Amino acid sequence: MKRSLSGQVVLVTGAARGIGEHTAREAAARGARLALVGLEPERLEALAAQLDAVWFAADVTDQASMAAAVEGVLDAYGRIDAVVANAGVASRGTVATGAVEALVRTVEVNLIGVMRTATACLPHLIAARGYLLIVSSAASFVALPGMAPYCASKAGVEHFGNALRVEVAHHGVAVGTAHPSWVDTDLVRDAQDDLPAFKDTLRRLPPPLGSTTSVERCAAAFADALERRRRKVFVPRGVMFVYWLRTFLGSRLVEKVIESQARRSVPVMEEQVRSLGRGFGAHTVTALPEPPSPG
Repeated sequence: MKRSLSGQVVLVTGAARGIGEHTAREAAARGARLALVGLEPERLEALAAQLDAVWFAADVTDQASMAAAVEGVLDAYGRIDAVVANAGVASRGTVATGAVEALVRTVEVNLIGVMRTATACLPHLIAARGYLLIVSSAASFVALPGMAPYCASKAGVEHFGNALRVEVAHHGVAVGTAHPSWVDTDLVRDAQDDLPAFKDTLRRLPPPLGSTTSVERCAAAFADALERRRRKVFVPRGVMFVYWLRTFLGSRLVEKVIESQARRSVPVMEEQVRSLGRGFGAHTVTALPEPPSPG
């Protein structure tokens, strides 16, 4: 059943850029009232001015920060009807050579951040009999070298969403998980710019895993999910077939094929990460800016 977003209060995390920003734009175009949460105050403020929205600089890995953002939304709108738990990052490097704090931070933001977002918002979603859309990834179905913490976090996000869906169904709350493949955002472009070996691997993947979807198309799919309270969202829709084939994709046969390619690509990638000298992409923000010193 399709429900109009007109007048609905939608909170979006990771809203400063990429999928979060464009989902907010699409939802606002469909009549929703937006609450924008993220780590880049200047971008959030500018977007909020365009969308007549409220915004909050908050870290999804900090419960007090998220609680304050949620209280701000309630002060502004009095309710929360839907939440898009979108905030996410992707570290650089393999487990053997990547910066450990970047690997851990990826899991903190992508998985723990979803948990904290859900717990902060759930009482209000229950009151509204609302909808929570959790952004997982096609990476929850397929394990790729150089993406261990990202794949692990997104697989965890999917199963967290699956369990939460059952827990809150009797409250009238619906929970969906979204599984985009590569989307044309700063996160994906930075990975291709930073690591030519990753870009080469992407070219070798079969469709839909080797294709890139526009961020506008992804945002439209997410807005449709908000209207229809979808259980699963696949972007592009061909990712649905990857979902159905996940058992085969996790087989030893497929693993051996990936291993044969990884023998060549992983050492090159690791050397590129060493030369890069940082754990995240150039446009990735992993913490709130420090407040200016007094005086």
